[in-house]
Amino acid sequence: MTIWGILAVVYALAVVLIAVMKPEKIWNMKKIELFKKFLGDKGTEIFFYIWALGFLVLGIWLLTK
Repeated sequence: MTIWGILAVVYALAVVLIAVMKPEKIWNMKKIELFKKFLGDKGTEIFFYIWALGFLVLGIWLLTK
């Protein structure tokens, strides 16, 4: 479970990094463009933060289990 917890925390950090830096190659992917269409640019960013928070909580839970 420790490995899964670490991977979940690393994934959460990667998602936050993508939301903050908005790398053009990733930010212009079709799937993210669809999110931006429905949620707007700021809404997509907030969605990424919530998604990252969920994985951070999961990772911490797995690490303490």
